[in-house]
Amino acid sequence: MSFSEREILETVRMVELETLDIRTTTLGISLLDCADPDLESACEKVYTKIRHHAKDLVRVADSIGSDYGVPIVNKRIAVTPIAWVGAASGADDFTPLARALDAAAHEVGVDFIGGFSAYVEKGFTKADDVLFRSIPRALSETEHVCGSVVLASTHAGINMDAIARFVEVVKEAAERTADRGGLACTKLVCFCNAVPDNPFVAGAHIGVGEPETVLSVGVSGPGVVRSALQRLGVDADLLACAETIKRTAFKVARMGELVGREAARRLGTSFGIVDLSLAPTPAEGDSVAAILEAIGIDRAGSAGSTAALALLTDAVKKGGAMASSSVGGLSGAFIPVSEDRGMIDAVAEGALSLAKLEAMTAVCSVGLDMVAVPGDTPNDVLLGIIADEMAIGMVNHKTTAVRIVPVPGKGVGETVEWGGLLGTGIVQDPGRFGCGRLYERGGRIPAPLQGYRN
Repeated sequence: MSFSEREILETVRMVELETLDIRTTTLGISLLDCADPDLESACEKVYTKIRHHAKDLVRVADSIGSDYGVPIVNKRIAVTPIAWVGAASGADDFTPLARALDAAAHEVGVDFIGGFSAYVEKGFTKADDVLFRSIPRALSETEHVCGSVVLASTHAGINMDAIARFVEVVKEAAERTADRGGLACTKLVCFCNAVPDNPFVAGAHIGVGEPETVLSVGVSGPGVVRSALQRLGVDADLLACAETIKRTAFKVARMGELVGREAARRLGTSFGIVDLSLAPTPAEGDSVAAILEAIGIDRAGSAGSTAALALLTDAVKKGGAMASSSVGGLSGAFIPVSEDRGMIDAVAEGALSLAKLEAMTAVCSVGLDMVAVPGDTPNDVLLGIIADEMAIGMVNHKTTAVRIVPVPGKGVGETVEWGGLLGTGIVQDPGRFGCGRLYERGGRIPAPLQGYRN
């Protein structure tokens, strides 16, 4: 892959002035062969294998960043869902496996390791049950470990019993880290239609069909897209906006492809995918909300926001698909409320409500991400919020997710600082009404007709 002098100069401008970076290089490692009837032996195998395969990840990522002049912000690891690895042990607590993951992540120098995970969209195995019970302690007592659970899919429907249990897990995780604003919940997400090659936390894990090890990248670039739209001017029509976003996404994805393939080569592993998702940060201008406003809405969450987000997401996918034959992960536009400066401001000003945010998730790449609600929000309300998001994903054949934080001791309008990429959470109003009868009924919402595609 060769670049012209003009493309090189454009990339330099993107990096220096428009906050272009590679958001993450994520090394996927299969841990299936670490299963052992003895939990202590399984933990040792997990630690040893991760340390062996990931020992050079940070060094290689830093060297590539230096060689190409493009910052690689995060280095991460994704592993086989721990419910699968721990099943053979018959243990009643998988927290030791979380500690092994944490120790390995600390040893090799990555920021997060994803995969304390389970798939329960149709029901629980004994190991799934253990993992659910282990999540609050595991995430509150570790620094780097992230967890995820799959509660629904288009093929299986929505497991409402699993959502009810997940709500209890979220509440306990928040209470265990009450002194840190419910921090454990920022490392925990639930999915409908989860993908097996997601390089972004908290949902990163390696699913069935992935190789022994695989290197994937997640690109960024909201600032680059915003700047391109601003240069386009206010008189251009929406087709011109879409074309500009598409061309810009093409350039960003090409850089991701180059970095990913080179990192895989230097690590001696296979190259996986480029996740095209525009990942914002709290930095000024590095915001998906700012892109929506550049397209033409007054404020993120105002009338027209869902339409503008649909245009953005589609154009990003089209541009990225032209740049790489290995597009995967989530690929679209993230709208994590606490991690996007424009979203934070929109919530503070009353433009972005929880209801409008849910509507926007019907066309973006994930769902309700990094949403803070009062710590005393009733369980049935949390269940309803999650179930609504799962339904959007199930019916529309798309991945949706919920990463929600019931912040202990905080009420609507108050703020919580999580720091770094996690940003600032403004506690949002979940509404006065819930779904108590729905909560009590339990069972499963069956798969929709369009789920039967064979």
